[in-house]
Amino acid sequence: MEIIKIKNKEPRTISADIGKIIDTIKKGGVVVFPTDTVYGLLSDATNKKAVAKLLRIKRRRRGHFLPLFVKNLRDAKKNAQIDAREESFLKIFWPGQITVVLKRKKGIKLYGVDKKTIALRIPDFPLLNSLLKKITIPLTATSANISGKMPSGKIKEVLKQFSNSKYRPDLAVNVGLLPKRKSSIIIDLTKDIPKLLRM
Repeated sequence: MEIIKIKNKEPRTISADIGKIIDTIKKGGVVVFPTDTVYGLLSDATNKKAVAKLLRIKRRRRGHFLPLFVKNLRDAKKNAQIDAREESFLKIFWPGQITVVLKRKKGIKLYGVDKKTIALRIPDFPLLNSLLKKITIPLTATSANISGKMPSGKIKEVLKQFSNSKYRPDLAVNVGLLPKRKSSIIIDLTKDIPKLLRM
């Protein structure tokens, strides 16, 4: 696994390495990347082999669907059915640490997600937002940990989990210690009354 170290978390500091990161993702690779919660595993959600590779790395069982990162509300609408009520909600809470379950649009090829619903989030992290703008595809938004182990904002803890694993990410972006935060809140908006799935 190759490691790219970035001292400053601002978007301009990623410019020198953005090509390598995007190239890795577009070739079906899996990247450890900092988010506004913990370090995450990014892969191209439109690439079946890339998502399968991520699931092997994470040792995630089938039936546990992946949330996705999108760059803006317009891209969210390309992948999900969003009515006026839902749009008003999203404009209040996005970007941010809220993942929203919505009804999935038909005819869009995405992998690792449910057939009828889709969980989306616009993150609030300049480095990640900059990547999403440049890559222009939905990315997996799952934490960088082996299933059953704790996600972390400490890159050393993340890399240690995969150090003795048969399957590893292709690339890791190290920005050091992330602010201590929990995983995102998950809210289901597919029902008449929104349902809180995870605090």
